[in-house]
Amino acid sequence: MSYHWILRILGSLCFTLIFSYESVFATHIRAGEIVAVRISDSNLTYKFTVIGYTDTGSTVIFGGGDIDFGDGTILNLTDNASASGTTPLEDEVAYNYFEITHTFSAPGKYIVRYNERNRNAGIQNMSNSVDTPFYIETSILIDPFIGLNDTPVFLVPPIDKGAVGAAFLHNPGAYDSDGDSLSYRITEPKQALDRVVNNYLSPDDPEFYDNYLTGNEDQNDIPTFEIDAISGNVLWDAPGAPGEYNIAFIVDEWRKIEGEWFLLGSLTRDMQVIIEDTDNERPEITPPPDVCVEAGNTVNEMITATDPDGHMVKLEAFGGPFEQDVNKATLTPDGIFQASPASATFNWQTSCELVRRRPYEVQLKATDNPELGPKLVDFKTWNITVVAPAPTGLSAAIEPGRTVALSWDSYSGCVGASLMQIWRRVDSYEFLAEDCNVGLPESAGYQLIDTVDVASTTYLDDNNGARLAPGANYCYRIVAIFPEPEGGESYASTEVCAEMGLTAPVIIETDVEKTNESTGQIFLRWQLPIDLDLDDYEYEIVRFEGLGGLTNPDTIATDIQRVSGVNFLTYTDTGLDTKTNAYHYVINMMLIGEDDPIDWSAPASSVWLETSSTTQGIVLNWEALTPWSNIVQAMPGDATDKYYHTIYRYEGDGFVSEDDLTQTDFDSLTSIDAALTGLYFEDLNDEDTNPLNPNLVYYYYVETRGSYGNDLIIDDPIINKSQFNSAQLDDGVAPDCTPVLNFDADFNCATYLANERCSFSNYFRDLNWTYDFGECDPDVKAYRIYFSEDGTEEGFGAIGEDYVAEVQGTSFTHTGLSSFKGCYRITAVDKAGNEGEWDEEQTVCADNCPNYVLPNAFSPDKDSQLRNETFTPYTDILNNQEVQNFDYAQCPRFVRRVEFKVFDRAGGILFDFNSASSGGEGQSVNSILINWDGRTNSGRELPAGVYYYGADVTFDVLDEEDSKKTIKGWVQIVK
Repeated sequence: MSYHWILRILGSLCFTLIFSYESVFATHIRAGEIVAVRISDSNLTYKFTVIGYTDTGSTVIFGGGDIDFGDGTILNLTDNASASGTTPLEDEVAYNYFEITHTFSAPGKYIVRYNERNRNAGIQNMSNSVDTPFYIETSILIDPFIGLNDTPVFLVPPIDKGAVGAAFLHNPGAYDSDGDSLSYRITEPKQALDRVVNNYLSPDDPEFYDNYLTGNEDQNDIPTFEIDAISGNVLWDAPGAPGEYNIAFIVDEWRKIEGEWFLLGSLTRDMQVIIEDTDNERPEITPPPDVCVEAGNTVNEMITATDPDGHMVKLEAFGGPFEQDVNKATLTPDGIFQASPASATFNWQTSCELVRRRPYEVQLKATDNPELGPKLVDFKTWNITVVAPAPTGLSAAIEPGRTVALSWDSYSGCVGASLMQIWRRVDSYEFLAEDCNVGLPESAGYQLIDTVDVASTTYLDDNNGARLAPGANYCYRIVAIFPEPEGGESYASTEVCAEMGLTAPVIIETDVEKTNESTGQIFLRWQLPIDLDLDDYEYEIVRFEGLGGLTNPDTIATDIQRVSGVNFLTYTDTGLDTKTNAYHYVINMMLIGEDDPIDWSAPASSVWLETSSTTQGIVLNWEALTPWSNIVQAMPGDATDKYYHTIYRYEGDGFVSEDDLTQTDFDSLTSIDAALTGLYFEDLNDEDTNPLNPNLVYYYYVETRGSYGNDLIIDDPIINKSQFNSAQLDDGVAPDCTPVLNFDADFNCATYLANERCSFSNYFRDLNWTYDFGECDPDVKAYRIYFSEDGTEEGFGAIGEDYVAEVQGTSFTHTGLSSFKGCYRITAVDKAGNEGEWDEEQTVCADNCPNYVLPNAFSPDKDSQLRNETFTPYTDILNNQEVQNFDYAQCPRFVRRVEFKVFDRAGGILFDFNSASSGGEGQSVNSILINWDGRTNSGRELPAGVYYYGADVTFDVLDEEDSKKTIKGWVQIVK
């Protein structure tokens, strides 16, 4: 034994003898926590249960401390508890509880805490524990937005001991009846709010080890003390010396609301662990594999545990399945020592009321029973997920107007579901709905088209009023959804399909033939309807920018008629910007000679490819909004790669310019099964098989293969190509220079506004910049512009996030401004997306050109020759009429506030005006127009004459020192 340990033990012994009197009154609290339950829907009333685990050998009774509710209310626990009790457990430990209710006056976050006079004496990892208060706390959040909530409860008592050199295990068995998510973290024991106990040391501190470097159980590494953030398993691997130690941990309670996680509260367990010297080895549990069970079925599993010393073993289980009001789980036998190997049967009859997103955690505990020394334990966490059965009876029928009527069996037999989701895709897709594969996999290509009340059993799919696509084979599945916070979803129903007739044009190609900013080309082909006299019809093509939206239509071709004997038509759309835009099309069908279409195709877009770079490779994502599916499974008898998408790549070598690239310059890189991977591929850098050069630009396009799932469509697969897109392997190095930013040198604020009306508000700023490609990193693809309206550092926001534009050229016009003032910075971005730093010294700023000019005469007399009937700054609108030949250089510009006063000869105030509090007849609050009618504040009309005034004007400019101006002068009232 080390010298410092001898001193520590002697010191502890002396301390115990000296303070034995205090110890009589203090050595009883082993652990504790506070549980909160909301007991009222109408007011903010909670029942708090203060739980304490105590030594049964002590005569001191737990509960003599005070509970503080965090709102200013402090009560003695014993005197104010509504219920209390004590239950002996084992190993000289008792469970004590006190219940107390409290009503909060308002929503908010409250930290409810309890402290009692003293902890046990002789705790090894804090100083003077016998005089250190025992303290526990629980935080709760009362928020109408979140709703009612109870804290989790701890189901496993903290009664277990540990052995020197053997890993100590504990799990609190936290269970949340609301189904909220729980996470765990270690904390330091406290003696008061925000006050840690004196000189606390973690139990794995080197202070407690003779051989710290080999202090773990396997004696091959340093000791550790940690808690699993997900399961709550506490592991101290391994204690280094006998004695009492104190630990504490927190469970945080989370709820997901509208896609965002909210912390609802936190519960702390403070506990002591007694470590003894022993040769005993802990038992070992063999848990069943995690299980997924469909509600209504029974979980029946055997649990076994073996003790290496051959000691008797007791098996116990804790967790949510044992806490249900109905259908409680059972463990048989439960809590009885058996000969090793011990076994017990877990049985749980599940039901739909038990469905939730998260698995139920069952904490399995095995305890041995040696003749001498401490009992040791093993913990294992076993997960059981209860999922809802699939809805049944789904059927689909085609209805007039290219719609589909769905119907299904009532889901009322599965209590607890709230909604039914309706999913749709084109063409059939098979997958196994089992083993917790609930809902629909993202890669399956289904789209959620609507959500209805779970009581519904019918639905009409009219594609949101746009009608379904002709020729498409629509396939449906439905999924039941369970309400939050438990959440959960059912297995998907079996699939049913409905095949639309070919009663209108069916687009089968939107193929990008050329990628260019101005001369791009897309080839269109569409199949003609069947069962119609095709010679009676003609067609027109309507084009829209983007993947979808049907906004800003452009009719690009009309009067297209069928070629005899051909059941499809084609058209090449030219002069497009296919480099930066996708396009989508609609084919209208009308009787020859008529203007109005009688039917039309579903819209179909070109394929749009996005590229991005990482240090490991180049990532490709592509998409197209089409009436056919581009995620298709090969059917039995098809070639397995029939519907694979092919990625083509060209390695830019500098000999072929980007504008001159054609599809023949590319090589086939690989083909992928989109039904498994989705529309995604990563071109990984591999020095042996696929080396990518970070100094080269790589160009890509994708050839997609899709299907309508209809044998009457003349093309299957439907093949279309994307535009070209490029990327460069990320070298992890950002551009090393900052571009030099400038304003338009010819622009002058006052000169420009001299030709604009006083109401002008279309403010803008022309920017241009240069980048030294010779001296700086030439790998620059774009530039990001940052703007601070008030010129402050905070106004620029965060680099990489708050830029106002990303531009590939060297100029930019910033529009939509509230004025001309503001400051700009610029950064360079390379082809991999790495962004350089901005240079604060190269910040460029522009300011407003404020103006405010007051006249020297006005006439309240409407018969006067003067146009201004009120005293107001020069403006181009007087008496609700436009002033002819007005000099716009006199307009009031960029004025925030005006304080105006008129004085008599003695200096008394006749009239005063403050634009911040104005708002009289004919003007709004904050109007800087004075509109003085020649009357005093009391309403007395002033006679004709000269009056003196003073005006304090505040301008909207960057420099606050230039923002104030005092105008003093005289004005003549003419009558």
